[in-house]
Amino acid sequence: MSEVTQADAQLTALVLDLENRRHQALIAVDLAALDAMFDEDLVHIHAPGLTHNKTQLLEHVDKRRPYLETRRGELTIRVIGDVLIVTGPLTNRLRSPEGGERTIGGVVTQVLRRDNAGTWRFLSFQMTPTGEHVWPTLPGEQWTSAEPIAGTPAPNEK
Repeated sequence: MSEVTQADAQLTALVLDLENRRHQALIAVDLAALDAMFDEDLVHIHAPGLTHNKTQLLEHVDKRRPYLETRRGELTIRVIGDVLIVTGPLTNRLRSPEGGERTIGGVVTQVLRRDNAGTWRFLSFQMTPTGEHVWPTLPGEQWTSAEPIAGTPAPNEK
């Protein structure tokens, strides 16, 4: 069985760079860059549960052009062989269908895998939107978002 380890500084820098390039490509609607970053078997689950494969996500970005700004908080990067699991907060400022804007934040889990050429590609993405926390915060729980979304309380700020 493969051991789960934390990414070293070099791999962390690579993932942060790749994630930054993903954000830039989403905002710029750089479909070629996104195509190169996304695994052919990509599954992308948006905050409201809408699920896209790679082709559908590229079409979504191209036709709807929803991304105006993205921000990440501190990321945890776990390594299991040729697979990375990246978790952490994300805030998206998005274009709305009516022409306005909306901001959605939550916690994201991303899975990347290294292909035969040694290139890391995004294989899976799921965003769970930040919502109401009905239970009080336990001593072992902590808020890890570097920038909580305005109007969204941290679990201990009810």
